[in-house]
Amino acid sequence: MARYLLHHRHEPDECGVVFTSFKGHQSRLRHRPTLASCRSGGHAIWWTVDADSEEDALGLLPFYVAQRTTITPVSEVQIP
Repeated sequence: MARYLLHHRHEPDECGVVFTSFKGHQSRLRHRPTLASCRSGGHAIWWTVDADSEEDALGLLPFYVAQRTTITPVSEVQIP
């Protein structure tokens, strides 16, 4: 299983649609904290997820959100 960083960006007037879109989508990301910059004006959300593929990782997001999300394979490193 690989780890991915999902980075979603949206416009300020799209916040409501982004958050509401999760209500109709079954995902283990629902009801869990993540990092977002909406309250500070950045209008981006980041998730770190483990999934078998990039497609599976994006499948954790509602279609509306996934369309506007970039995905990057990541791994933990030890900083000396």
